[in-house]
Amino acid sequence: MLKKTLLALTFAGFAFAAYAQQPGIKRTPLQKIDFPDGYTTVTAIAELPPGGAAGRHTHPGVETGYVMEGEVDLLIDGQPDKLLKAGDSYVIPAGVVHDAKTHGEKPLKILGIYIFDKTKPLATPAK
Repeated sequence: MLKKTLLALTFAGFAFAAYAQQPGIKRTPLQKIDFPDGYTTVTAIAELPPGGAAGRHTHPGVETGYVMEGEVDLLIDGQPDKLLKAGDSYVIPAGVVHDAKTHGEKPLKILGIYIFDKTKPLATPAK
């Protein structure tokens, strides 16, 4: 069982390393499970330095999260820009282009949960 858990966390780590679009982003995978049926759920912490941005991208499933530290400008296509602070949560619908940019002089730390089609990559850069 421990071997399977370590293998899953290693895979999630590689997925997040491949997904890192901008230098300075730190992603720490916490858990990866194949649930619900046909989907993978990944829980991770993402950290951005002051002035950092994730880059415009999409996910093949829903992203939900919680701002642990700092402030973020959350830019979701088709929605007004949102300024989120520590203690705020958010939801990004599947397939919607979005970006997250650190707001202010403090680093940003977010707990993110991604529930996506297991046959697709976690994220795809937007064109």
